[in-house]
Amino acid sequence: MSRLEYLDLPSAKHAQGVVTLPGSKSISNRVLLLSALAQGTTRIEGLLESDDTAVMLAALKQLGVQLDQHSAHSVSVTGVSPFPVKHAQLFMGNAGTAIRPLTAALAVMGGHYTLSGVPRMHERPIGDLVEGLREMGAHIHYLGQSGYPPIEILESAHLSDRVRVQGSVSSQFLTAVLMAAPLAVARSGRALTVEVIGELISKPYIEITLNLMARYGVKVERQGWQQFVIHADAVYRSPGNIFVEGDASSASYFLALGAIGGGPVRVVGVGAQSIQGDVAFADVVQAMGAQVSREESAIEVSGINVAKGQKLKAFDTDFNLIPDAAMTAAALALFADGPCTLRNIASWRVKETDRIHAMETELRKLGARAESGPDWLRVFPVEPGQWRDAAIDTYDDHRVAMCFSLAAFGQSRVRIMDPGCVSKTFPTYFDVLSGLLK
Repeated sequence: MSRLEYLDLPSAKHAQGVVTLPGSKSISNRVLLLSALAQGTTRIEGLLESDDTAVMLAALKQLGVQLDQHSAHSVSVTGVSPFPVKHAQLFMGNAGTAIRPLTAALAVMGGHYTLSGVPRMHERPIGDLVEGLREMGAHIHYLGQSGYPPIEILESAHLSDRVRVQGSVSSQFLTAVLMAAPLAVARSGRALTVEVIGELISKPYIEITLNLMARYGVKVERQGWQQFVIHADAVYRSPGNIFVEGDASSASYFLALGAIGGGPVRVVGVGAQSIQGDVAFADVVQAMGAQVSREESAIEVSGINVAKGQKLKAFDTDFNLIPDAAMTAAALALFADGPCTLRNIASWRVKETDRIHAMETELRKLGARAESGPDWLRVFPVEPGQWRDAAIDTYDDHRVAMCFSLAAFGQSRVRIMDPGCVSKTFPTYFDVLSGLLK
């Protein structure tokens, strides 16, 4: 199906309503793989329907895992480890949450596999994960540029009981090794110690991983954030049924809408009981002046109305723990009462695109002044009368497209190029957005 070339956003004056979030991408792809590795059959409800989950489902099916699809958001997975198919060429699109944990699982369980993706995937680093797996005893070769996909995995003979993983580039590397660890101890019969090299970023995503592993019967012994021990008796067992909570990163756009569009905007699917770190974005909009009400599985935001000339409070914040939701804060900076600084966001450089460069470039198109460094971005709000009409390039990055939908509250005409890129995590985003705007 062809995608729209562009979408012109109607000028927005007020936002109000209720939105039910799609399932979390991070949780969806984790539980798909954990279910495939676990003893028994797991019924997953609330599964995200998106490009990234489609990639994981297709890979598992190709590897011989039995999948019974009940609906777009419900699937039963019958676990089998090691996977029956020992030789496969897997296409992973641009899904980091799929290629990294699958690489670790396949490298540990043994077989002959190649994993590749779209051109941007071949620019996203995987070297720190590969080096850790090699140290563990895995045989992995690069088929293109060293340190990046595509890669080839070969059968490994012996696995060590200790592995070191770099923690400063992407938390997905550690997640991948942790999820594969029970397969390693099953082969070796010994406990496995995972040591983190350097400062671990995005710690809340590791908490998601540990929480879900425990749901499947594997409790990891965590010693600070530098060492993790998986005991020799670790084995994944199906929890029977598991529900995927709403995507907290996607929630950030609607929390932001409530903050700048008056509200109230009620977001259903995440709340005080969420296991995702990005729910902390509610604290960000609250600090910027919005009123936030938190419930067990919902958050409601009421705020100022920027269409009436009101301003949010500026911020200078370390966003290391919530890098995805931080992009939404960069868009909110357009409507602040002073310059806003986002710090400790180096991981933006290696996401679906170089997000620091992308956000800086597109914010400038709208009339904002923006500055950046290796791990920071500073945004100066657009002054009244200085807004410029803009065609926002989205770099095939879903989050860039969704962030700049907030610019509909500015004083310019906004065109979103390639709006279909949101299908990576939220195919119906612009339809849901339209239902909230007045």
